[in-house]
Amino acid sequence: MISKGVEKRREGKSMRDWKRDFTDVFALQCSELNAAITRLRRIAAMDAGAAILEMAISSALLFAMFFGVFEIALASYTSHYVADAAREGARYAIVRGSLSCTNTPSLQNCGASPTTIAAYVKGVGYPGIVPANLTVNVSYMTGTSSVASGTMLTTWATCNTATTICNVPGNMVNVQVSYAFVISVPFVPKKNINVSSTSQMVIQQ
Repeated sequence: MISKGVEKRREGKSMRDWKRDFTDVFALQCSELNAAITRLRRIAAMDAGAAILEMAISSALLFAMFFGVFEIALASYTSHYVADAAREGARYAIVRGSLSCTNTPSLQNCGASPTTIAAYVKGVGYPGIVPANLTVNVSYMTGTSSVASGTMLTTWATCNTATTICNVPGNMVNVQVSYAFVISVPFVPKKNINVSSTSQMVIQQ
């Protein structure tokens, strides 16, 4: 029969062994954790591939900005073209009124109709402009003169081409040109902008 003192010594020894084993395991886990943290810090401090990532991000932003500038330049060019096309159409129409075939028999397309004027505007042929995206509307206005307080005033009203010959000298021709400009910038949804201009001139013959 084992005495109580021997049991206590065995129990005490077991407790010491348990404490030592726990301490060893804890120290081992702490050392492994420290090693893992050290590796993570080394990885975080590494800059391998950072230049490629920075270049990719900055290039995307730079090219998007460049394309945006190009699109603004093209939109400005389109606006200038549309305004010039409206003026060209009006100048073409004012010398091709109802009397142009009599006054200038050799004039090409004399007595031009709105359809002929629209076809001329679309055929001007500016570089980079798609004629299919052009819309040309030609209308006429009749002027009525009156005197108010010693001043000659002219009131313009829309002329009905279905019932009246409207392209007579003294009437005004109204040429409206619009163009569907497509904005195409990387990473930005495409959008159509309607660019339009109107030119009005008095028919001469």
